[in-house]
Amino acid sequence: MSLDQKQVKEIAYLARLNVSDSELVKSTEELNNILNLMEELGDIDTGEIEPMAHPLQMSQRLRTDEVTETDLSKEFQEIAPKKGKDHFLVPTVIE
Repeated sequence: MSLDQKQVKEIAYLARLNVSDSELVKSTEELNNILNLMEELGDIDTGEIEPMAHPLQMSQRLRTDEVTETDLSKEFQEIAPKKGKDHFLVPTVIE
């Protein structure tokens, strides 16, 4: 897969990036290099490889899960302008 300059310009617009004409050529080339690398990585056979959760064989120390704050949801529900059963209602804007 490769991108042309028109596609890169559209991507830049959608990402709200200001890409000048001089940067457009280099950006197109760099994006195409990244896409080519991704295609090469996709060609590697990883069928016999066991997935890892972490690149190092180690266990993660986790803290105990303790509640440290009081539940204030009822108090917040009381002052809400609109509410449902245990949730806030957000007004929708129709244009």
